Amino acid sequence: MAVPPATALMAGSDTPRGDGAHRKDSWRARWRAFRTRTIARPGFQRWAAGFPLTRRIARANTKALFDLCAGFVYSQTLFACVRLDLFRLLADGPLAPDALAARVGLAPDRAERLLKAATALDLLARLPDGRFALADLGAALIGNPSVAAMIEHHALLYADLADPVALLRGEAGPTNLSGYWAYAEAARGDPASAAPVAAYGELMGASQALIAGDILDAYPLRDHHRILDVGGGEGAFLKAAARHAPGLDLMLFDLPAVAARAATRFAEADLSARARTFGGAFPDDPLPGGADVVTLVRVVHDHDDAKVRALLRAAHAALPAGGTLLIAEPMAGTPGAEAMADAYFGFYLLAMGTGRCRTAAELTDLLTEAGFGAIREIPTRRPLLTRLLVSTRLDNR
Repeated sequence: MAVPPATALMAGSDTPRGDGAHRKDSWRARWRAFRTRTIARPGFQRWAAGFPLTRRIARANTKALFDLCAGFVYSQTLFACVRLDLFRLLADGPLAPDALAARVGLAPDRAERLLKAATALDLLARLPDGRFALADLGAALIGNPSVAAMIEHHALLYADLADPVALLRGEAGPTNLSGYWAYAEAARGDPASAAPVAAYGELMGASQALIAGDILDAYPLRDHHRILDVGGGEGAFLKAAARHAPGLDLMLFDLPAVAARAATRFAEADLSARARTFGGAFPDDPLPGGADVVTLVRVVHDHDDAKVRALLRAAHAALPAGGTLLIAEPMAGTPGAEAMADAYFGFYLLAMGTGRCRTAAELTDLLTEAGFGAIREIPTRRPLLTRLLVSTRLDNR
């Protein structure tokens, strides 16, 4: 009878292969169980908070646990600052609380409450004379209006997470985010009726503008002749690419109404002579050919595996042998960004109704399956926001 590899005996020994590793794992499990029981005891928690060698860890854990409980309040404080345009009001210099209260239309005591909360979150700073100024985080938002647009958009997500258990069980009914992303049905129709997709286009444009520079710094595109940006929205990434690579021809593929809006944006940027737009929907419609590089910027993680496989096959068919495919998006397994991929995007995409963040290894497997090779990651400035995989179309199918 064949012996399963996991239980095959080591040559010259009656000890099952891997038994040492099993004992090690068992020891770790027992130690973790003991550690968990100990930490869970209120008496131990009080002792650890006072003992010099454990005090710092205990207090840090207490703060981390409280921050998890209060996180929604923190995000709503930020949302209120953005909604009231507080950061822009302070962009030209500090203001007194009463002046800010009048500018944002709040009673002085309510304005003071918001200003103190924003200061506690390092969004604002209170000066010795009592005026409020921008702190580093608040100043960063002034330079990144796309972040403010995403914060406004999160009102939909917050509403969908009012009962997260119902969302997980599929009992929440239609979500706000799934309704928002229903723009796709309107965008499939008459390009002249693009009004329903305007909000989507502006949001995606802001999102792409935030990371376009990081992608193009990592992979400048100057060695390519023609680029096809799939799911390119209103062309924010391609406009940035045009500035980085003046000799690059531009192609954009998106739903018909979205592509029509992109054509208008290219005309406004005086890029009509270099840019062509194509309306369609993958996987139903083939991607246009003629490009030597295809880009998928924050597209793949919005879709489930079956649709991603179809999209990668379509990209393979659109490229010549040796053509390049770029995937740029946040990825699971990014050191220091685990919460962003698994917690934030995990629930955002659940509420949206489709997609998930994948690791670079998972994306590599999907690319290999679709016929791409020479797959490599090029470091970006801010991997928390986007990582970049570059691959080459193999002439093997």
